[in-house]
This record gives sequence, structure tokens and C-alpha cells, in this order.
Amino acid sequence: MAPKPRCLVIGAQFSGSFCARELKSQFFVTVVDAKEYFEYTPGVLRAFVKPAHLDSLTFTLQPVLERKMGVKYIWGEVKELNGEKKTASIKTMSFKTVDEIGFDYCIICSGCNFGPFKPMGESLWFPTIHEEGRAVSDWKHIDERFLEGRRRHVLEEYHKLQDLNKRKATILVVGAGFIGVEWATELEHFFPDLKLTIIDFLPKCLGPLPDSAATYCSEYMNACGIKEFYNCGYEPKNPDFWKKVELPNGADETYVCIGVKASNYFMPKCTLSDKGPGGGGWIHMNKHLQVTKKPSEGGGVWADGTIFAVGDCNYGCIGEPGKWELPPVPKISYPGEEQAFHACKNVMKLQRGGSNASKNLISTWWPWGAGMFATSLGPHDACFVLGANETKGSGYMVNWWIPAALQKEIIEKTKVDECRDRWLGVLIWHFVHHTPVNLVGRGPWCV
Repeated sequence: MAPKPRCLVIGAQFSGSFCARELKSQFFVTVVDAKEYFEYTPGVLRAFVKPAHLDSLTFTLQPVLERKMGVKYIWGEVKELNGEKKTASIKTMSFKTVDEIGFDYCIICSGCNFGPFKPMGESLWFPTIHEEGRAVSDWKHIDERFLEGRRRHVLEEYHKLQDLNKRKATILVVGAGFIGVEWATELEHFFPDLKLTIIDFLPKCLGPLPDSAATYCSEYMNACGIKEFYNCGYEPKNPDFWKKVELPNGADETYVCIGVKASNYFMPKCTLSDKGPGGGGWIHMNKHLQVTKKPSEGGGVWADGTIFAVGDCNYGCIGEPGKWELPPVPKISYPGEEQAFHACKNVMKLQRGGSNASKNLISTWWPWGAGMFATSLGPHDACFVLGANETKGSGYMVNWWIPAALQKEIIEKTKVDECRDRWLGVLIWHFVHHTPVNLVGRGPWCV
């Protein structure tokens, strides 16, 4: 009996845990992550204003991956991926030296960072875990590779907010997308003495989402006393900017809630984009999600097509504006998991082999779930948009107020449950990505 093929999964969050669950029966799966825990990123804003909430968003990876799923987990950072040799150089937490492991297939689910103005993309919304990032971190005294380190960072920020609230400080939130709106409204609810201002360079909040959702959120913020300024770029060194946002003396604290930044430090330059959000550095892929070389390097498949990039780490689109083969996909969890499903299917097709294996691979698509956005407005209000796409103003606000807040809590609870490999969460979300017939979206009618 031939041994099972080896599949390396880089990243153990939404997409990585999905791949491990999907492939474990047919492959020897090894999952690598630079931190020891899972964190439900869409809910982490609440943790900074209510630290007890962190416990419901996180869990330690090793017991779930190794004891429940039955796959191998390595707590370490991938320093280099060699496509020619099909090896990964990994610096584990246990040793200062770098180990090298081999694989037959690899799925990159390493995500991205959220601080475009920081050299390595550091932000509150995602822990600082990479060696290069920790070297230039604003919080070097905290090691967020450990769950306890993440908890200490959350508590440190919470106590800072408490002090700002006592001083009735002024807070500027830069960016009125769903992250900025959520952060401003969370601050207003839990720290009511803060004087809050939110700005965006677009003419309304929630960017490209429908006017109904933008109006709903704007009315909520206005009723709460949050000042809004739109068509307004962030120019902290310009005195006229501060006058424009009615903060002539500046803000006591500024939170930047815009953009994303790539963190694909382990990939060869020939596979990384020269442009894109945050200055580029995103992994090029084809319609089968196989890693490719950048166009200036020929654009061919890299590593014999055995390495795939899914979710937030990849370039997110194929083609050019007006001639999209795959329009830009939002960097949120749902399309990442959908792409993980497609990549897993293609890995299995390649392994089964045959003369037409590479010709029968699944082509990824713009999933209907990529247009779902649930925006919290404090713990008791929210709005839920369905059917948005790359066209500005598209989509429909289909749920709002307390029902939408409850919906978001249910999503959070069941998704964390699924990632913990508990039966209820797995049962609920399995059929979301394994639906045999696509009635909506841009995928084929039947998979």
C-alpha cells in the first residue's frame, strides 16, 4: 500500500483549518502557524473594549488540530518556501535554528496584515507574530505568538482606553469602512465620554456598499454624537486638515482603520505582485489558484502547479480592469474558505493523476458570499448587506437593528465552533461550502 501524499498548509485560521479538515483523510497534513492560537478576527474589535470577549474568540491550536482532527501542527514561522525542491524552511518556537520539511502539495493560507502605514503592516486588529514585524513593533514588550501575550495586549489597550475616557479625550478614527464604523461605535458604547470623530476620503461611510446601509450607519453615528467627515483624506502633518475635522489641537489618539498589507515574506520575489493594496507583495495565482510567477517573469505556473494560494494572501484578482477574468475578491473570511474548498478539490484531482488531471482542475469564481458584510454598531445594533460585488453601491441591506446584531453573534459563535472542530459548527457550515448546486453567484450551476 502506497503511503499517503504529504500536504503542507501554511496558516491555521479560517482557510487553513478548513483545508486540514478537508484533506486529512487522504493526505498526511501538516499545518504551520506562527502563533499558538486561533483568533476570530471579525470579532476582535469587541475584545479591546470588553476584554472578557477574547475568550470566546480564541482557542489553542494544538489540541484541536492534533487530538481532534488528527493532523500534524507545527508552531513556527515559515521563513522560505522552495518550489523547486518542494520544501519549507521553518523556524519553530522550540529552536533558534531553521528546520526543513518536504511536501508533495502546499496550500498557502497565511492571510494578511491591516496596517498600511506601518513598515510591516502592524495593527491592533491582527497580532504581531512574524520575526521581521516584531523587530520593528510598537509593542516589542509583548509576544503575541502566545495567547497570553495577545491577552496582555488586549488588556493594555483596554486600560489605555479607560484612561482616555476619564480624560474625555478626543479620538480620531481614520477610515469609515466596516472596520472603522465598528470601531467607532464600539468605543462610543463602552466609553461614552470619549469625543469621537471618523473620516474617510470617500463621499460616504461603508465605501462601495449600498446607500441604504451607509445611511443607516451614518444616522446611528450621528445620533450617538460621532462626528463624520467625508471626502476627507488623512493629512496629520497639515494644520488645515485638523481645522477641517474640527480638531484644531489634533487628536489625543488616532486609530487607522484602512487598507491591508501583504505579509508573504517567505515567498520568492518572482511570485509576488509589484502593485496592489499596501504597496504590493501579493501572491500571483491563476484561475485554479495555483501560484504563478508575476507577469514580468512570464506568468507561468510555479512549482509544477503543486502550490496553491487562497484567501487574503493572494493577489485577489486575475486580469485587468474592464477585462477581468476574476474581479477583485474582498479580503474577508468567506471567500477565503470558498477558495480553500476549490484548492482542496484541485489538490485531490492532481493526486488522482491521469493524463488530463491538470486540464480538469476546478476554476475558482467570485463567490456569492463575498458580497456579505455584517457591520456591528455596538453590541445591540448592526446592519447586514447581501449581494454586494465589485460594482460600487451594489448589494442590499436585508437585515438591521437587533436581529442583525443577533445574526452576527450567531455567525461568530458557530464559526468558532466549526474551527474548533465541534459537531454543531461543522454541521452548520459544512453545507455552506459543499453545496452541490449553485443557485446564486458566478460559479458553475453544479459542482
